[in-house]
Amino acid sequence: MNDILKYLPYKSSFLFVDNITALDENGVTGNHTLKPDAFFYEDHFPDNPVTPGVIITEVMAQIGLVVLGIYLMLDGKPHEGAVMHADSFPLLTSTNVDFFKMVLPGEKVTVNSKKQYFRFGKLKCLVEMHNADGDLVAKGVFSGIIKNAVKL
Repeated sequence: MNDILKYLPYKSSFLFVDNITALDENGVTGNHTLKPDAFFYEDHFPDNPVTPGVIITEVMAQIGLVVLGIYLMLDGKPHEGAVMHADSFPLLTSTNVDFFKMVLPGEKVTVNSKKQYFRFGKLKCLVEMHNADGDLVAKGVFSGIIKNAVKL
């Protein structure tokens, strides 16, 4: 399952996917642990760091939309030698996210995504994030596309 991670177009400082635990044509589950020394904690907020909502949204999008989108574009079968085009990039076209709890440095979060539809190159998913205690951190509807997709 984690073979799909090699197709993600992010570098280490902006990669927010550690592990994929479930993946099929209907959805994905994965997790990420927020690094306590991540660049965004220094200023958000000094002496009381909290994960910015935009980072929570990004974690949800990378696991819940981008991983699933690449999987669907590969027909669920990672292909030997397939790579993202140099000019390929995921586009988040819309989000509607509600936040319920804070995420602190070092916390592990799990993202569950369920496909609502995938047609005409557009993917729409219902995405939820839970903390290690199973509490709902955030949930929302995410839509997006991957421009220029995957080169085989």
